[in-house]
Amino acid sequence: MKLVLAVNFKVYESAFGIQAVDLAREARLLASRFNIVRIILAVPALSALRVLQDYDDVYLQHVDPIGFGAHTGFTPLEALKIEGVKGSIVNHSEHKITFRDLETIARKAGELGLEILACADTPQEAAAIAHLKPTMIAVEPPELIGTGTPVSRAKPEVITLGVEAVKRTADIPVLAGAGITEAQDAVRAVELGARGVLVASAIMKAKKPQEKLREFAEALATL
Repeated sequence: MKLVLAVNFKVYESAFGIQAVDLAREARLLASRFNIVRIILAVPALSALRVLQDYDDVYLQHVDPIGFGAHTGFTPLEALKIEGVKGSIVNHSEHKITFRDLETIARKAGELGLEILACADTPQEAAAIAHLKPTMIAVEPPELIGTGTPVSRAKPEVITLGVEAVKRTADIPVLAGAGITEAQDAVRAVELGARGVLVASAIMKAKKPQEKLREFAEALATL
């Protein structure tokens, strides 16, 4: 499996309009240049169709455990399939869902051939989620998200324990997230056993997001 660089656009200003398009175009160039690194762009639903015009490895940041019907303000998995979105982040610490809903989403995504990147706050939660067989699991201590203090330095045991806990249940790639600020933070996470990283503000709030994305891709491509 390729190393994964998953970029959560969140709803920063750079997640919309021409800035989102510029990042998508840079991701396309980097993906072709560094074919051992998979770059996933997790975008707001409002930006998805715009970004998909320039890049095809696109996730949403959340999806709901419902199908088509009389629902307002929800996103069914079936809609991702129709629009060409590959998958979704679910259970991020900023958008937690119940375990039952996560189970429904993981099962339905598997039936539809869609990918799910399920987030876990702790190694223990990652171990529980592993039983649901999502495509990937990202372990992110919420207290470090957005702090600039990388989990790979502040709490490296979260990565190693998370990888071990998931491996005991299933062969599911584990990504590391929270506070990942510099490319070397990503490199260290991989050295600790992660198969990649989930990054947000380090890229989306950078003065030059495309350059920051390039730094991360280049660093992971050396491993």
